[in-house]
Amino acid sequence: MFWWIFVGSKGGVMRMKIVISLKDFPQNANQLAQNLGVNYRTVMHHLNILEENGIVKSEGPKYGKVYFLTDLFMKNFDLFEKITERVRRP
Repeated sequence: MFWWIFVGSKGGVMRMKIVISLKDFPQNANQLAQNLGVNYRTVMHHLNILEENGIVKSEGPKYGKVYFLTDLFMKNFDLFEKITERVRRP
């Protein structure tokens, strides 16, 4: 599943950036968009995919919703790092 979400589908690189940013600290969609220099709608699209696949979870009201990495994802973070290393290699 990780391979498809981060490499096998369009937008995988953006999803990697979101995950890396959320590893540092939880953020809402506006903060992520600003920190990554992309459109709010772009971030929301990718957050929805990540949430549907159990990689992130959210808490809070609609626009103030804060996103966190799930415990299940964090238990498998080493696999994510291996995938990102393979993507970064020429």
